[in-house]
Amino acid sequence: MVFTKDQEHTLMSIAEWAIHDHLSTGKRHPLPETFLVNGLLSEQMGAFVSVYVGRKLRGCIGTFSETAPLFENVWQMAIQAATKDHRFKPLTIKDIDRMQIEISILSRRQRIRGPEDIEIGKHGIYLINGYRRATLLPQVAVKHNYSPVEFLECCAENKLGLDRDSWKEAELYVYEAVIIG
Repeated sequence: MVFTKDQEHTLMSIAEWAIHDHLSTGKRHPLPETFLVNGLLSEQMGAFVSVYVGRKLRGCIGTFSETAPLFENVWQMAIQAATKDHRFKPLTIKDIDRMQIEISILSRRQRIRGPEDIEIGKHGIYLINGYRRATLLPQVAVKHNYSPVEFLECCAENKLGLDRDSWKEAELYVYEAVIIG
């Protein structure tokens, strides 16, 4: 997936508009027609939106859903990241001026055998253990300098809520992300 600068700018503008509109009105208004959404932006792709205020993470929510267009997933996930990530207090209109957004556009997931199939810096991971599902974006492993095993252990413990070795009984998947922002 390769996005043009205009497409990247449009996605960032949609995320910023969605958060600002929702925080200032408390509603989800339809996306204005002034946003030019065509090409890859209209294709069905998953996306995560991370919201930072003063360089501190304040929300990160996404979807692997490939049933909605990318621009719609970014629009919806931006609002969710800013207001519904249970790990953080919701953003307020006062946070807007210090807000930074990062969008991760996701490829389809591919099943893997184990940590030997994970390329740090390239792959995000997705684990399924019973009814629990969890993911870590590719940039998490780079930021924390994780090995593939440490990446899996972190996801199992901190996201699945199970012990560090529970990844060994999980279904393992990798995916790639185009990161904007």
